[in-house]
Amino acid sequence: MALQVTGTPSVVESLAAHDSGKTPFSVEFFPPRDEAAEARLWRTVRDFEQLRPAFVSITYGAGGSTRDRTVRITGQIAEHTTLTPVAHLTAVDHSIDELRAMVGSYADKGIRNILALRGDPPGNPLGEWSAHPDGVHYAEELVHLVRGLGEFHLGVASFPEGHHRSPDLDHDTRYLVRKLRSGAEYSITQVFFDVDDYLRLRDRVAAADPAQGAKPIIPEILPITSLRSVRRMVELSGSALPPALEANLSAAAGTGPQEDRAAVREVGIEFATGMAERLIAEGVPALHFITLNFSRATREVLQNLGLVAAPAAS
Repeated sequence: MALQVTGTPSVVESLAAHDSGKTPFSVEFFPPRDEAAEARLWRTVRDFEQLRPAFVSITYGAGGSTRDRTVRITGQIAEHTTLTPVAHLTAVDHSIDELRAMVGSYADKGIRNILALRGDPPGNPLGEWSAHPDGVHYAEELVHLVRGLGEFHLGVASFPEGHHRSPDLDHDTRYLVRKLRSGAEYSITQVFFDVDDYLRLRDRVAAADPAQGAKPIIPEILPITSLRSVRRMVELSGSALPPALEANLSAAAGTGPQEDRAAVREVGIEFATGMAERLIAEGVPALHFITLNFSRATREVLQNLGLVAAPAAS
C-alpha cells in the first residue's frame, strides 16, 4: 500500500516559488552528536529560518544513533519550523525492509523530500563498498524503491569531478542520467572548488539526455573556515583542492603550531563568494551551502552576494 504523505512542498516547487528575482539558496546540516551540539544546531536552524532558504537538508549516517537523530531532527524541523526539510537516505548497511521502514518514518512526520544516496562504507568512505545482502546496490534502485512507496520527491547526488569509483567522466555521467531517468527530480553536487567542473558536468548531462539535463543540478559550496578541516574533507571524498586555492589557504594558515583560522576564514569566504558569483552568472537553479551547523560563514557569503540583507547596525 502506498504511503500517504502530505506536508511541505517539493524542492522543485520551492525553487519555482522563489520569486524575489534573486538566486535561491539552501543549506545542509548534519545530525549532532550530543545535547550541546544539538542546542547549537537549533540556534543555527533558527538563524537560517529568518533568511528563508528554499530548503534545508539533513545528512545521514548508516545505522545507530546518527540515523535515528537524522529522522528525529528532520521531523522536528518539519513540525516546528517554516523550513522545507530534505532527508538524506543511504543504502549502506540496510535491507530493503529497513529502508521501507525508514521511509515510513519520514512519511509519518510529513516529510516527502528525500535525497537518495548509495552512501559510503562506514569508517572508510574510500574503502570497498558492498551491498547489504537483502538491500540495494545502487542509488538508482533506491530511487525506484522510494517512489514505489508513495508520493515522495527524490533528489540524487552528482559529482562535478566524477565519482571516485567511476573509471571516467562518461561512465559517471551515464549513471547520473540513469538516476534522473529513474524518477529523481534534481541532483545536488558533491562539494567542488572549480566552477568549470560544474559547467562541464551540466553540459555532459544535457548532451547525454536533454530532458534530464533540464532538471536542476544544484551546486554545493563550502565556505572554508579551516585548512585542516577542508583537507580532510576532500581527502575523504576522493577529490583535491585546486593548487592555487591550496597555496592561498596555506599562506593564510601560516607556519605556526596552530593555523591562523581568521586569515584562512577570510580567504575561504572570499573564494566561496567568487565561486557563487560566477555560478549565479551561469544561471544555476540555486546554491546549496555546507554549514557544518554554523550560520556565520554562510550568512557572510550570502550577504556578499546580496541574497540576504546585512544585520541592522545596533
